[in-house]
Amino acid sequence: MKVREAAYLSLERCDKTDKFSNLELDSAIKKYGFAGADRAFFTTLVYGVIEKRITLDYVIANYSSKPIEKIEPKLMNILRLGAYQILFLDRTPDSAAVNESVELAKYHTHKGTASFVNAILRSISREKESIPMPKEGSDRCLSVKYSLPEWLITMWRDNYGSEKTEKLLYGMNRSPFITLRVNTLKTTRDELIEALTRDGIDCSPSEKCDSAITLNSNVAISELSYLHDGLCFVQDEASQLCVKAVGAKAGETVIDTCSCPGGKSFGIALEMKNEGKLTSLDLHESKLSLVVSGAEKLGIDILSTSVHNGTKPKEDLLGTADRVLCDVPCSGLGVIAKKPDLRHKSPDDISRLPEIQYKILCNGASYLKDGGTLVYSTCTLNKKENEDVVEKFLCEHPEFSPCGEEMYEGKPMMTFFPDEHGTDGFFVSKFIKK
Repeated sequence: MKVREAAYLSLERCDKTDKFSNLELDSAIKKYGFAGADRAFFTTLVYGVIEKRITLDYVIANYSSKPIEKIEPKLMNILRLGAYQILFLDRTPDSAAVNESVELAKYHTHKGTASFVNAILRSISREKESIPMPKEGSDRCLSVKYSLPEWLITMWRDNYGSEKTEKLLYGMNRSPFITLRVNTLKTTRDELIEALTRDGIDCSPSEKCDSAITLNSNVAISELSYLHDGLCFVQDEASQLCVKAVGAKAGETVIDTCSCPGGKSFGIALEMKNEGKLTSLDLHESKLSLVVSGAEKLGIDILSTSVHNGTKPKEDLLGTADRVLCDVPCSGLGVIAKKPDLRHKSPDDISRLPEIQYKILCNGASYLKDGGTLVYSTCTLNKKENEDVVEKFLCEHPEFSPCGEEMYEGKPMMTFFPDEHGTDGFFVSKFIKK
């Protein structure tokens, strides 16, 4: 199996099945036995085409003799694959990108499309330094430049202003390095940094969070033995700071209402020094099994799980907890740089979320004892899912008040921006039950 053909087939499967690209990549790499340069090229092609699809479609439309909406989906993926190599991969000869795409068209569509593909890609190759762009400064121009949907750009402009929006767009198109959370039940940050450095991995301690280590170069996670040994796990700094905000102490009772994939539950358990009671809830039983196995690998034994729909109260937990975390399901617009699939969400996908988030927050609040701590968080940048939910909650729950204790910069409500803080886009708010 050639790498380009495998990339084309994976793009087809992602489109037809709505399969997450990371899962498709994992299964394809195992299926075809890709390693080394082939694995890297394959990953670059699949993620790159998904990430740059808006830009690619705009460019293809400029050189197509018919509207791209009328081009069959198979052929569009072949064109995108070829155009991506021409526009974004310096080390790939344009001639190879064109010729291989033509061969894909012959084999996977029909021979009559070969000349169509050849003409479009050769035109893009010839004029790639002078492709006409939409009106400078318009949302359409920014959409093509950063390959993000116009509705999102408009929303961010309304939420955060024009200057901040362009900084966000730039930040979402950078490749973020990985951050690790140290498992303090098994090692210390200094010891793990020493071990990583000894293995030739460039890393540094986080200045924002005393549990975090930043890897300063691209590292294949699957080959990082320290993760398999349970000495650490992957968790962004903003997510770690959210855990710090919960403020869990040894011996307390804590509830994580939407716990999967488990990183925040693990962090809370470490803050509790593995002493007390931690209940991790989630809607999906299959995902909770991963939380259980992850806790075992890390040496955490205070964590128990329960399948539960967070929009409904769990009667046996009412009034039992010292602290509750509501890290609610969200649109994920703060982690687009890490999850390219999220670039293709529509406004309809997220319009119903604030209502669900509010219900989960209200139910989480009901689990607290008097004087208890409640934390609400998302990994999105959208005021309707963040500030508006919090303001509604405080208005309708006068027994809760904002709290800046153990919050980053001491603010009871904090938005982390990739361009400003070097983290995922993230929102955290903290309350105390009077």
